[in-house]
Amino acid sequence: MLTGLSSVLALSVLVPTASADKLSELEQKKQEAQQQQSELNSGISQKNNEMAENQSTLEKIMAQINELNAKIDETKAKIASVEGDIEQTKGEIEELRASIEELQRKIDERAALLQERARAIQLSGGSVDYIDVLLGANSFVDFIDRFSAVNTLIDADREIMREQAADKELLAKQKAQVETKLAEQENRRAELGKLKASLDGQKAQQAGLVKDLQAEQNRLASEKANMVQQREEAIDVTAELEQQIMAEQERLAELARKAEEERQRKLAAERAAQEKAAAEAAARQAAEERAAAEAAAASAKAKASASSSSSAASAPAPAPKQASTYSAPAVKQVVSSNFIRPTSGRYTSKFGWRDIGAGQEFHQGVDIANSVGTNVMAAAGGFVSYAGSMGGYGNVVILTHSINGQTHATVYAHLSSIGVGVGQSVTQGQSVGKMGNTGRSFGSHLHFEIHVGPWNGGRTNAVNPANYISL
Repeated sequence: MLTGLSSVLALSVLVPTASADKLSELEQKKQEAQQQQSELNSGISQKNNEMAENQSTLEKIMAQINELNAKIDETKAKIASVEGDIEQTKGEIEELRASIEELQRKIDERAALLQERARAIQLSGGSVDYIDVLLGANSFVDFIDRFSAVNTLIDADREIMREQAADKELLAKQKAQVETKLAEQENRRAELGKLKASLDGQKAQQAGLVKDLQAEQNRLASEKANMVQQREEAIDVTAELEQQIMAEQERLAELARKAEEERQRKLAAERAAQEKAAAEAAARQAAEERAAAEAAAASAKAKASASSSSSAASAPAPAPKQASTYSAPAVKQVVSSNFIRPTSGRYTSKFGWRDIGAGQEFHQGVDIANSVGTNVMAAAGGFVSYAGSMGGYGNVVILTHSINGQTHATVYAHLSSIGVGVGQSVTQGQSVGKMGNTGRSFGSHLHFEIHVGPWNGGRTNAVNPANYISL
């Protein structure tokens, strides 16, 4: 019978060990999904930073463009002013041209007159003899008249020559002034045109840069959206894996329950066998005592018959021997496994809400602080449903228990080292690892959780360990 029970127990250990490989694989996939999610979160954060930097650069460029637009508007106003001046100059030039035309007409008339005088002089032999004119006077009065006429002619010739020279000089001066002023205005207009072209070029360059930045912004936004979608998919995968892990834990818990039932049946069978053996021993002892009593009575009767009647009368009758009372040996009672304190050290953080400096968070377990390497023990017997690294837990061991028919899970987090493997059967008080400071931890300590039911990622069934162990 004991051999059959041993086979059942051996089978109950081998089955969870076989399923441990699947659980370990699922946990590995979950860790990979969590790692992917972490990388995606980091990538999204980086894209947000890049987009913020691009947005800041874009705002600076837009400010520069606005400044350029203001300068362009100012330049356009200057160009309009210069064009107005040019139009005014053109009006002045038209007036000067009219004056120049009048001067040119006078000059041409004088030139014709002087040319006619020159032909007259040429026809007269090349000179005009004003002496003959004076000597041809008939009287003194005629002489005075002739003299005045000659002087008048001479003065007229001189005045014509002076006016002709002055008009020619004024004509040349006015033409030079107009051409100079017009050239200056045209140069200024060309200069402003170059400035406007330069500003337009800068504006076009900045607009192109803005276009590139906007395209980059759109690209980053698209990549971020893809990462967000991938992260959501990764989260979904993690949840799916978590469900599979929970299913595996339930299987392990069921196997642990069956193993506990087999152990209880074995203990009951052993107890029944012990009670049966004790009863049989008691019956044998009672039979032996009865046989001995009967033999003693027969011997006493034979002796009494051989003795004299007087001796037999005077001798007191032997007291009948009392049968001894048998007391069966006490059978040790099996007490249901209770949780024990998993490690030694100082209780530093309780179960429930606590302030972590950046706000409130709900603490799903208790913290016990001690030096790195302090032994960490199983709070109850069960199976190892997880042993490895897991996010903020750091190095963690999760045990699945079946206590009085109820599934429980215990968590041992932030370990410096792990001393058990997935699927391994552990007994209460057995070492599962060493205390450490891995994961989201700020000093060497053990983070310990108790769950009524199998462990789940949301830790929705965590209970206060202080209600189960003495802290």
